[in-house]
Amino acid sequence: MSGHPCGRYRRLISRRQSLQEVANGFGAVALSAMLGRQLPARSTSAKSLPVKHFPARAQNVIFLYMDGGPSQVDTFDPKPMLDRYHGQDPRKVIGELLPTQFDSVGTVLKSPWKFKQYGESGIWVSDLFPHLAGVVDEIAVIRSMTSEFSTHTNANYFLHTGSGLQGRPSMGAWFEYGLGSENDNLPGFVVLNGGLIPPGGLDNFNSGFLPASYQGSVFQAADVPLANIAPTETVPGTQRSKLELMYTLDALGLQQHGRDDAIESAIANYELAARMQLAVPELVDISTETDATRRLYGLDDEFANTRTFGRQCLIARRLVERGVRFVELTGPAGNGDRWDQHSNLVDGHNKNAKTVDLPIAGLIQDLKSRGLLDQTLIVWGGEFGRTPFAQGSNGRDHNPTAFSVWMCGGGIKSGVTYGATDEWGYRVIENRAEIHDLHATILHLLGMDHERLTFRYGGRDMRLTDVHGNVLLDVVA
Repeated sequence: MSGHPCGRYRRLISRRQSLQEVANGFGAVALSAMLGRQLPARSTSAKSLPVKHFPARAQNVIFLYMDGGPSQVDTFDPKPMLDRYHGQDPRKVIGELLPTQFDSVGTVLKSPWKFKQYGESGIWVSDLFPHLAGVVDEIAVIRSMTSEFSTHTNANYFLHTGSGLQGRPSMGAWFEYGLGSENDNLPGFVVLNGGLIPPGGLDNFNSGFLPASYQGSVFQAADVPLANIAPTETVPGTQRSKLELMYTLDALGLQQHGRDDAIESAIANYELAARMQLAVPELVDISTETDATRRLYGLDDEFANTRTFGRQCLIARRLVERGVRFVELTGPAGNGDRWDQHSNLVDGHNKNAKTVDLPIAGLIQDLKSRGLLDQTLIVWGGEFGRTPFAQGSNGRDHNPTAFSVWMCGGGIKSGVTYGATDEWGYRVIENRAEIHDLHATILHLLGMDHERLTFRYGGRDMRLTDVHGNVLLDVVA
């Protein structure tokens, strides 16, 4: 790790410069930020060289996380058998049922929405997504995704980190660890949050055993997305003095204790924070976007949640334009229940789909028109699916045995469907895919072999896919 930013601070100390001289050097960085001048870039990223196992198809990833688990049989996996046997006992017509989260099994529940085939590809899409249906030829639908967990928290950890246990590095942290950041003034891993942190909390975006500088930075859906993004001191020298003190203490800690991830990451983060005071306000200032772009993302839509998510999608585009490696959008729910409709399925999924449909379609169109879609991988999905039978009378329970995700851009085949579920949409019967396979495929498209991207921890070489994972080559262009 000789290329770590803290290397230069140790070299300063080893040359017996005083701690005050070191602090003064940091103070110049902080002062230039407050005066609005261009800041010097980091000497290197936290990893000296990016990993390049083979040529990359994608440079950036936008993960459209649909918090709560959308229903596959109501979105991208039509099942006429549900119409035929609607209202009947699923134990008699479907057969043996797996235990459900809340043990409240109702009757077979048909989809309240109609499905149609769209585009030259003829991919089936429900009425929930009229705008996404218009760009369906750009996407690859994976109908055979599975999870190992039926509870939100564990399934969220599994989706985000490759482990159902708390404390592992998020995939965004792994991507930045492997490839570094293309922008010295912004984090390499950004989470655009609509206000609801998913079950499992911020550990979904943590760096785990990777250096702390790789953890996700959470931006709120607001004009001021981060606290303290603008200096609060009226006298520039006040903030400079505070930063000088912190840098002095950090440098002293390194001198006394040697290499320490917490101290090194703190120094790197202070340095990045100073540059972010210039970069973030410009990033979120969308006043320069055209009226046509605003309409594309639904920023003037009558539905407030569409406007909120549309702004997030637009900021995501601006982030990847600026070289941010991994951007996650946590889909804001229309009714406070995310996509987790244990009851009131129609109202909940209608509101949630209206929240995201227009902005996502706009994002795909905008990236394509700017020549960015080929290098930007978009991934859409939740932590699991829903049951084909009702919970109670008008909801669906959790179903980890089969659900749909889709991918787009960044080296993905366009207009294809991969995998299949049984006639009920309950279990996978063809090309079963695991979360590990999804992670392996994303890494592959980024130019990294998931078996070779490792980090030594606890006496073994750890990786995002653990000892599992196969690249889904059938969806790779």
